[in-house]
Amino acid sequence: MKRLAAVGAKRSEIGPSVSLAALFAGFFRIGMIGFGGVLPWARRMLVEQRKWLTAQEFTDLLALCQFLPGPNVVNLAVAVGWRYAGVAGSVVCFTGLIAAPMAIVIGLGAVYSRYAQLTVVQHGFAAMAAAASGLVLSTAFKIAAPLRSRPVGIATAAITFAIVGLVHVPLLLALIVLVPVSIWIAWCYRE
Repeated sequence: MKRLAAVGAKRSEIGPSVSLAALFAGFFRIGMIGFGGVLPWARRMLVEQRKWLTAQEFTDLLALCQFLPGPNVVNLAVAVGWRYAGVAGSVVCFTGLIAAPMAIVIGLGAVYSRYAQLTVVQHGFAAMAAAASGLVLSTAFKIAAPLRSRPVGIATAAITFAIVGLVHVPLLLALIVLVPVSIWIAWCYRE
């Protein structure tokens, strides 16, 4: 529970501050290089490059952001912005994340509508889908890494994957059941 409270804390309470310009630049870069799937790039920038979050903080914050409605990475940008600079931080992180991709998508949509029937374009999109799948799998393993020391967390993740991915229980129903169970398990095995 202490970790979850620390995730929601403002950065000024737990370490050095980050400027609004740095927040905007970081999330703008994520939006630019992470076209088609920004979670791997967000984790890399936040945890490995700029060290704004620890691996555990990233995993905890992402878990919270996945539970909230809306795109996970947008929720993550807003939460990180809030942590470092309140409302202004949330706004600049959100704006930085979506500004360039929005312009690129509009431009590519216009080009795609004109050339979608070409075989080379169809094969190009198939190749991009395969690369994006590899990035998602790689990031899943990195996000799960902090759970290695918590077998209960690994078991909960495996059960969740089986219920949603293999049994095909609707996500909302799975969340209604699994969230209270996960909270209870975490409470029973708290550190």
